[in-house]
Amino acid sequence: MTEHEHGPDDERFEVRGEDLLSKVKELVREGNIRRIIIENDKGETLIEIPLTIGVVGAVLLPVWAAIGAIAAVVTNCTIKVERKDEGGDDH
Repeated sequence: MTEHEHGPDDERFEVRGEDLLSKVKELVREGNIRRIIIENDKGETLIEIPLTIGVVGAVLLPVWAAIGAIAAVVTNCTIKVERKDEGGDDH
């Protein structure tokens, strides 16, 4: 697994298909994620998961199933993570 930094609120993780679900669950547990985007090795978006405060447990079961299906058919993929702004937003 390789981590690439693209800015303070944007990270990318290259993972093998069999590691995809566990890595996404790990990221969701961190709790400061705004959105997770899973891309194939060609850079095409396979699924985009917006995360809001309080989205946990049973609400995510369909998402886990979808990620599991993606993991079964991809060899390598990239998880793009958009983190919540930790500081105040001036907008």
